[in-house]
Amino acid sequence: MYLFLSILILIVCVLLGLIVLVQNSKGGGLASNFQASSQIMGVRRTNDFLEKATWTLAIALLVLSIAASLSIHRGDSSTGQSAIQDQIQNTVDPSGVPQIPTGTTEAQPGGSTETPKQ
Repeated sequence: MYLFLSILILIVCVLLGLIVLVQNSKGGGLASNFQASSQIMGVRRTNDFLEKATWTLAIALLVLSIAASLSIHRGDSSTGQSAIQDQIQNTVDPSGVPQIPTGTTEAQPGGSTETPKQ
């Protein structure tokens, strides 16, 4: 469901971007191309259509975004704890883990492997 809503959101975003780019803030845009009197849709009707399409797509984007956020699977909510808290509680104490001897001796910080004389 979330994937379907995400695809719809992407389509609405592309359409909304195209509609906004067609408009001109000074009243021109797509409407300025239809100045002939024989056109079925005049300048005013084109502006109305673009404005209504912008508002419709903006509202659709809002509704789809809310629906997508509600459709995200949040896991088992009966425990009341997050997955990070579960990992912290289930970690193994490093002091309780037995150390395995490697059989090699480490060099002392002076470069000498001999024990100091007393």
